[in-house]
Amino acid sequence: MTPALETRDLAREEIELIWTIDRSEVHHHIFEVRDGRLTRVPAFFEIPGWHPKTIEADTIKLRDCFDRGGIFRGAFEGDALLGVSVVDTKPIASRADHLQLFYLYVSRPARVHGVGRQLLADAAEAARCLGASALYISAVPTENTVHFYLRQGASLLTEPDPALFAAEPEDVHLTYPI
Repeated sequence: MTPALETRDLAREEIELIWTIDRSEVHHHIFEVRDGRLTRVPAFFEIPGWHPKTIEADTIKLRDCFDRGGIFRGAFEGDALLGVSVVDTKPIASRADHLQLFYLYVSRPARVHGVGRQLLADAAEAARCLGASALYISAVPTENTVHFYLRQGASLLTEPDPALFAAEPEDVHLTYPI
């Protein structure tokens, strides 16, 4: 982590700061789950930033998550939010011992500096304190994202939660023991 970085809980009124995170990235491959295994496939595309419809829809979801006790952790450099992790406290029907890692984003300039690793560790600790033994991660299938979680110790769920899978069938559903 960069030396001037401070991690702390976010207040509800700071949720909108999430949209200042530079999530831009160019992708060359994604992962698909085929026959219960991860398969890397070519897929070139660019994510320029946050789509306005995502901001509108996810702001509502994030506020709801916060209001039911979700754990929001931010990594700041001064006043700038460089990364965020969000753990939802809503029970997962098929995995009573899991809590969902609802969000984990790190700003492009802060990647590969340990920010994501620290935010994941903070999320895991928060979930453990709430009685969970694992985080449920519905990860976008991009190569960098999936590799990040696998390097941290996550593994593919062979039987994803039906509701979470229905909500994000293209995602790679992982479990992260804590």
